[in-house]
Amino acid sequence: MTLDLQPVWLTIELAGVTTLVLLLIGTPLAWWLSQTRSRFKQVVATIVALPLVLPPTVLGFYLLLLLGPAGPVGKMTTALGIGTLPFTFSGLVVGSAIYSLPFLVQPVYNAFTAFGSRPLEVAATLRASPLQRFFGVALPLAFPGLLSGAILCFAHTVGEFGVILMIGGSIPGETKVLSIAIYDHVEALEWTQAHWLAGGMVLFSFLVVLAMNLLGQRIHRLGQAQ
Repeated sequence: MTLDLQPVWLTIELAGVTTLVLLLIGTPLAWWLSQTRSRFKQVVATIVALPLVLPPTVLGFYLLLLLGPAGPVGKMTTALGIGTLPFTFSGLVVGSAIYSLPFLVQPVYNAFTAFGSRPLEVAATLRASPLQRFFGVALPLAFPGLLSGAILCFAHTVGEFGVILMIGGSIPGETKVLSIAIYDHVEALEWTQAHWLAGGMVLFSFLVVLAMNLLGQRIHRLGQAQ
């Protein structure tokens, strides 16, 4: 039996890049949601949470139309010389980032709202600028939420299937990630290879849940100590 580990490394790369992208995009978004009084807040929050209830194939289908050669984003990327994103690694990153967005935004949003406005008001009285209050006060206080969101985002990306299948297919070395590889092995009746990969996913999922539980206990103890 030969086990192709390329999908494993591709999955780790995809999850890592997606998590980094979402930390850069989702953290400011969560901060805005926690601070704004805009009437559009609930609309934005609902859009962010949509991937939680939409079937992955539905999301993947509309992303395929949006990013395809006839879609508005596809036309723009083609005009820029980038080409179309479906069935490429970059397309997987876009799809994964959209699908995993609520798994990062929600924990970070909860962390930003948990410490209240008092620390920020104290920093403001010390003449800290908005950026200084964000980077020097809000982010350190919200670090446990950022860590939780990053872990959830990474794990969720590793386990993606429907969105990946719709927007990426099964191109070896390009879009064939772990979940797709398991599906292909099952289709080919290659049970042993499927068992090895699926068993690794079960172990990984167990470790992620264990880490989240331990992190939750740690945060709770720190809260009691304060």
